[in-house]
Amino acid sequence: MDLLLGVLLFSFIVHALSIVPFINSLYQFKFFKNKTAVNKSKTDEASEHIRSKSKTPEGGGLLIITITSLIFVFLMPLLKFLGFEIIHVYPINDEINIIFFTFLSFGLLGLYDDVVKFFELDRQGGYAGLRTKTKLLIQSILGLVVGSMMYFNLGIDIVHVPFFGVIHFGAWFIPLAALLIVGFCNSLNITDGMDGLASGLLMISLFGFLILSTSVLDTPLSLFIALWLGGILAFLYFNVYPARLFLGDVGALSFGASLAVVGLLTGKVVALMVIGLPFIVDGLSSFLQIFWVRVFKKRILPIAPIHYWLLKIGWSEPKIVQRAWLVNIFLVIFGIWLAII
Repeated sequence: MDLLLGVLLFSFIVHALSIVPFINSLYQFKFFKNKTAVNKSKTDEASEHIRSKSKTPEGGGLLIITITSLIFVFLMPLLKFLGFEIIHVYPINDEINIIFFTFLSFGLLGLYDDVVKFFELDRQGGYAGLRTKTKLLIQSILGLVVGSMMYFNLGIDIVHVPFFGVIHFGAWFIPLAALLIVGFCNSLNITDGMDGLASGLLMISLFGFLILSTSVLDTPLSLFIALWLGGILAFLYFNVYPARLFLGDVGALSFGASLAVVGLLTGKVVALMVIGLPFIVDGLSSFLQIFWVRVFKKRILPIAPIHYWLLKIGWSEPKIVQRAWLVNIFLVIFGIWLAII
């Protein structure tokens, strides 16, 4: 644990030194959705809130992905050279490939979507960006690839269920993994709608999985989480209200998918569902709203996702975010308990 804490602190320092010039560059190049943040004819609370953030640059996730990946590439050989014992549950190269394939591939998809929005390359109904069906298709393909790599390369097909033990899913593990990866990918992206909300919840969740990864003695996974967590901590300083920087799709898609993979690699899917419950609730509220409108031609909620409903009923943005953090702290404690019983 002392090594992991040192790695976390080192990652935080490197990210902290890099983030200010990065933010200044984004402001200089005006990397934000200055024209099509939302349709100007919409006057609901969500639209007004999004418009108020339209001059804040996006792309913080790109910095975290880049620095975390580079440090990991140099750190693993260095630790081996210095004689540190590298304990791993799975074939180490295959495990690292899966972690970073997810981290980078979903990040590249999000980066492409951010660039399309920035240059307004694909206008649809007054909004620029990848079409939802296209994005979901690519996410599903990537999720199935990751699930297949876990099943065939690592031999993972189990889920630990508290009080019942281990359940073997066989090849059905592949679609299960894909569903979790795509679900968390989009849920975190939806949750990233208020200053500090998604990044703060992710920070708290990663602390929980850092503890779980050390309990299963998986050094590569623990190092990855510690490096990633250091970047999130540095980013959160500039993402809390009033935010100077957003994750962008490059960060939201990558981090949601990677959080799911972390849960799958530890075999603690139930803990993942508990720890990630705020993301699930926010994502499901948006999905159910869309489904209800299309099928029944009416809304199930006055406004979705749920953090905008709380804004609509009079909660301030900082109150929503801080109470979500408190709820997630409890859920992380509960999730860890479920994972170790």
